[in-house]
Parts: sequence; structure tokens; C-alpha cells
Amino acid sequence: MAKIGTIDVGDFPLLLAPMEDVSDPPFRALCKEQGADVVYTEFISSEGLIRDAAKSVMKLDIYEKERPVGIQIFGAVLDSMLQSVEIVEASGPDIIDINFGCPVKKVVSKGAGAGILKDIDLMVSLTEAMVKHTKLPITVKTRLGWDHDSIRIVEVAERLQDVGCKALSIHGRTRAQMYKGEADWAPIAEVKNNPRMHIPIFGNGDVDSPEKAKEMRDVYGLDGAMIGRASIGYPWFFKEVKHYFETGEHAPPPTMTERVAAARRHLQMAIDWKGEQLGVFETRRHYTNYFKGIPNFKEHRMKMVTSDDAASVFEAFDEALALFGDYQFA
Repeated sequence: MAKIGTIDVGDFPLLLAPMEDVSDPPFRALCKEQGADVVYTEFISSEGLIRDAAKSVMKLDIYEKERPVGIQIFGAVLDSMLQSVEIVEASGPDIIDINFGCPVKKVVSKGAGAGILKDIDLMVSLTEAMVKHTKLPITVKTRLGWDHDSIRIVEVAERLQDVGCKALSIHGRTRAQMYKGEADWAPIAEVKNNPRMHIPIFGNGDVDSPEKAKEMRDVYGLDGAMIGRASIGYPWFFKEVKHYFETGEHAPPPTMTERVAAARRHLQMAIDWKGEQLGVFETRRHYTNYFKGIPNFKEHRMKMVTSDDAASVFEAFDEALALFGDYQFA
């Protein structure tokens, strides 16, 4: 059983990765229903939090049905990070996660996210200060290193553990790779197999099939898998992985009726949470995967992703169900 601090997260837990404009409360709710063991919020700027920026503060919304839930923050300035810990605590999460892995230029240029991989001492000192500033478990998400020539993840993991980090999620790419090429899980396994390590080590990157999740568990020996892109528009992924673990067989894919029902709920929850305009806009990215693989579906998908009002999107769902309700997904 893996534990984050005192929180039992199960045997090889599946974690929903924090993803900007994806891991919001509506999507987290769907993933939780479909078997995600731990969910994380979108990553939140510490500077935005302490300035009371509306978008950052809104991301603090969490709900009881999500637990255990982690709020992820990023930044590189100690005072701002400590102040943000206090703000985050007030929202009542189970876990506070620090993002030391985001490769996006606007984050990295401020020395935050993966930018901090250029300054491991700062990475460790920030983590230590945050651990001391809260009673909540502090976890870290990071990458293998800044580039191929600076991979020190075994040492980094030891040092983070030594200052009180309670779990570590590692994306199997460097910052230089961004999301290109294949994720390398071997260095993550080195961290896990280091006899000095006793906190959970979760793998992240390219877990896009039940077989890959099983490989991460059985071949690489990691404590859990953090799922990102494979879940976008497909919250059933968590349930399908667990079914495969239990039976060795693939679960039947969701029917068209189930897909339309999930997409409708997703959109409605998004509208209820963030208003019609933003709810419609930020849910668009999910429709490709909700309805992936259906022949001659482009016209209906285009209506879903270009309509600016909810009524038109709901109408597109109804039309899709009427026309493709009997489609058999492979």
C-alpha cells in the first residue's frame, strides 16, 4: 500500500495529473467516478495567489467527493511560496504539491516549474521551508533534469525526501525534451530502487494504455502512475486500467450513449462552475477524445468545438447520438 504521509492511497494508485485548463473540478469529478485514486488541481501560481488574482483563486475550489485531493502550486520566490501555502491550507486540501516540472517558457523564464532544475539547492530549500510551514503533506512533481547532461534525479529525490517530501512524481523526460520523444522510465526506477528511498515514487509520461500502466508497475516497480494526456476527454481510462489489472483483459469501451452523457455532464458542470462562456470554451479540448474514431464525424466535432453558446453544443451532442448511437467502438 502506498501512503502519502498518513493518507492511504491504495495499491498502485492511479493519479490524475495536474493539467492547466484540464484538471478543473468538473473533470476531476468525472475521473474520480471512473477510478482515479488521487486527483490534483490545475497548477496555481504562487504570485497569482498572493495578489488575489481571480483565476488563481478560483482554482482553489475543491469538493468533498474528490478526496484525497492535492492542490499544486508553482513559484520560485520563498516568501511568495510560503504565503501561498497559508492560502492553500485554508481551502482544506489533503495534499500540497509543488510543481518543479512544468516546461512552458513563461513559467521556466521566471525560474519556476522546470526552470528550478537549474538550481537544485533552491529546489531543496524551497521544499524544506514549505514542509516546515504546514502540517499537510508536501509532495513534488518534477522531471528527470534540465537536459540529458544534467540528470541527477536519484540525488534530487534523496535530498527532497531528506527535507520531508512525502511523495515524488517524476515525468520521464527532461525539460529540453518538452513532450517530444518517448518518456524514459528507467531513471525513475533507479530512484525507486535506491535503498535509501522510502517515500512513494510515482511515474508519469506516456502511460496511454493499460499495458503501459502494468509495465510501469510490474517491470519498473514504481508505486503508482500519474495519468495526464491519456485521460483528456476519456475519464474511463482509470477504470479500464484497473479492469485490466484485475482480469488481464480490456474492458469494453464506453458506448456512444455513455460518451454523450459524460460530455453533457462535463459541459454542464463546467458552466455551473465557471459560467457559460468559459465553460463552453475550456471544455472543447475534450471532445476529440470523447468521440475519437467515429467515421464521418468531423462535421459534428467542428460544431462542438466552434460553437460559442451552450445550447448549440448540447444540440450537437443530441445530433451525434441520434446519428451514431449504434456505432460500435473497438
